[in-house]
Amino acid sequence: MKQIAYNRYALYEYFVIEKFEAGIVLEGAEVKALRSGNCNLKDSFCLLRGGELTLKNLHIPVYDKAGAFSTKDSKRDRKLLMHRRELDRLAGKINEKGFTLIPLSLYFSGSLVKAEIALCKGKQNYDKKRTVAERDQKRALERQLKEYNN
Repeated sequence: MKQIAYNRYALYEYFVIEKFEAGIVLEGAEVKALRSGNCNLKDSFCLLRGGELTLKNLHIPVYDKAGAFSTKDSKRDRKLLMHRRELDRLAGKINEKGFTLIPLSLYFSGSLVKAEIALCKGKQNYDKKRTVAERDQKRALERQLKEYNN
């Protein structure tokens, strides 16, 4: 499992409730661009409409060696593939107030590109400040342990 991109910003902005794996429908040139590591997940999100899950705002730059048959839109909507049961369960959870679907990472599973999406609830400003404070405390503790051991 080779990771292509990871959305660190999502963990700062949202509480992750549950994670799911989904396949993603791509074109050949997009897969080539992903193999070279070009991808940006920062502003992307998922929508569930008409029983289909769509990934929006995923930026995969145009592969420079692709021919004339490749798409020129790098932020086009991409369909995500999941089982019907999982989609129905997600639909029920998304309808609750404050829940959304955010992609956390893209990775290769064999020769297939998979997306790890998460059911998330937004954080308030005080939650974000607490997250930063906990991270700083953890770093300080690790630094002190490292100095103590040396």
